Amino acid sequence: MDYFLTEEQRQIQALARRITEEKVIPVRAELDEREEFPWSIMKQCGEAGLFGVSIPEAYGGMGGGSLENCIVVEELSRGCLGVSVSYAASLLGAYPILLGGTEAQKKKYLPEIASGKRLAAFGLTEPNAGSDAQGIRTEAKRVKGGYILNGTKQWITNGGEAEIYSIIAMTDKTKGGRGATAFIVEKGMEGFSFGKKEKKLGIRASATRELVFQDCFVPEENVIGREGMGFILAMKTFDRTRPGIGAQAVGVAQAALDEAVNYAREREQFNKKIITFQAIQHMLADMAIQVEAARALVYAVARFIDSNPREFSKVSAMAKVFPSDMAMKVTTDAIQIFGGYGYMKEYPVEKMMRDAKILQIYEGTNQIQRNVIALELIKEAATRKRR
Repeated sequence: MDYFLTEEQRQIQALARRITEEKVIPVRAELDEREEFPWSIMKQCGEAGLFGVSIPEAYGGMGGGSLENCIVVEELSRGCLGVSVSYAASLLGAYPILLGGTEAQKKKYLPEIASGKRLAAFGLTEPNAGSDAQGIRTEAKRVKGGYILNGTKQWITNGGEAEIYSIIAMTDKTKGGRGATAFIVEKGMEGFSFGKKEKKLGIRASATRELVFQDCFVPEENVIGREGMGFILAMKTFDRTRPGIGAQAVGVAQAALDEAVNYAREREQFNKKIITFQAIQHMLADMAIQVEAARALVYAVARFIDSNPREFSKVSAMAKVFPSDMAMKVTTDAIQIFGGYGYMKEYPVEKMMRDAKILQIYEGTNQIQRNVIALELIKEAATRKRR
């Protein structure tokens, strides 16, 4: 379908597609097998200006929004989700600064993130605080000139590779979610270290590590916003980045569909190409319908967010849930069409299925997203009743 992208958006799309075809696809199997962080590809993205598509021009970016980010993420995800999440996680780490940072913080950090010279990451999840994000235990104690951080963050994408981290820590545990504060922590700060690199089912090219804070001093000027705004900033960040998860889903599902169609055109059984079998045709048709429906939802929600509405948590959650569930189904169906070959590593669809699973989990499980959607429906119904 034609989504009526602007000329600039088409250029961004073409640039991301070229990098995917020339730099990502040829090495994706090797990156996955070796669990190697894609630094050379990240450098290519930086040189192409892709890290700055959603960062304002005043801070070295292109001045785009959620839609531009989704366009790039979708294209990179056609090649490898491990690569695309390494790219996307940097904007995730930058968003708290964009949304709540001081002018000095924005000028100091955003140009380097926009240029790709320094990657960013976001630290919220902990060993005992996943879906229950308000249950974080990492503590930030106020001292003269700043704060002392103690605690551990778990499963942090770009952990150890990024140099700029947006960290949520508790400054007042008695206030629950209102006692959380956001901090900018830089790699190399004393007391800030990393755990082992996790070995994962999928997105194996990306780096997932623990962040460990042991009496880590963070200067007062590194507080994002003000004390108590951490949880609000985290939720506002996720509202803007969840369509990017949907874009990842669309990208990997489109790739799986393309591979399935090409394979079905070549594979013969009973002296016929299997694409002539109605059972295969119906599977492919359903896969195509689902991919296009998910893309339409992601693009529509991204445009809606970029129109600056006051509230978009519900549709943002929808733009993650439907596409990620779709991607899991489409990649599984692609393997089914390949048959036994689909289960083998010499074909890319088994990797696509392994990668797709995480989309239903990170940045809020799909079960939690359904809670978000339902709560917003309840609020809307209550508002209509009062009227």
